[in-house]
Amino acid sequence: MPSTLYTDPRLVALYDTLNPAAADTAFYLALAAGKDRVIDIGCGTGLLTCELAAQGAHVIGIDPAPAMLKVARKRPHADRVDWIEGDARALTVLSPADLVLMTGHVAQVFIDDSVFLETLRAARHALRTGGRLAFESRNPAVRAWEAWTPSSSRRKITVDGIGEVEVWLADAAESPQSVVRFTTHYKFRASGNELISQSALRFRSQDELATLLDQAGFGKLEWFGDWDKTAVRADSRELIVIAR
Repeated sequence: MPSTLYTDPRLVALYDTLNPAAADTAFYLALAAGKDRVIDIGCGTGLLTCELAAQGAHVIGIDPAPAMLKVARKRPHADRVDWIEGDARALTVLSPADLVLMTGHVAQVFIDDSVFLETLRAARHALRTGGRLAFESRNPAVRAWEAWTPSSSRRKITVDGIGEVEVWLADAAESPQSVVRFTTHYKFRASGNELISQSALRFRSQDELATLLDQAGFGKLEWFGDWDKTAVRADSRELIVIAR
């Protein structure tokens, strides 16, 4: 079951303020520069998707959450994007692309290896000869979830039409299968209401990701440990891969 973070309109309305454009956005926009056709799997509210379209690419945005796509369709340049409500299975009927993206740590939402492998194979099938898949996943060696505590994560945001919202993470717990489950709390100042979403993310190592990509048919992998394209180190927060 998807997290209410993606399905509850009250939480979806906060998403872009909590996840604004940053260094990762610039990285993927540069990677897509000059590409004719780009597919964005798990496009969410379409922040990157619409910027890709503004660069001139023919963009297809795919997401399973109607509430997220409702926001995406209202963005500037949204009329230049083909929006699809669904998952990677939709790739089988699309024309080949130059680039397939999975951003915003979408790769970690796939808890089960078989489902993630199916997605990677669908992405490989959707690429034309020489095309590339790019995505990122948090490096499990850094154990980022240990800082997902109320004291370390608490912050306040202000959203037009909603007002001030206090947000914090809690209850992060790691399972033997490298799955981290946690809660996100949202306290709305105007009403005093508090909403809680539950999430689960899979933390795969670089070797585990490389194995799955190999099984999906990708033969050449380029890795980075940060958005400035530095090499992966033991303390790199990200595992960024460009596969072909």
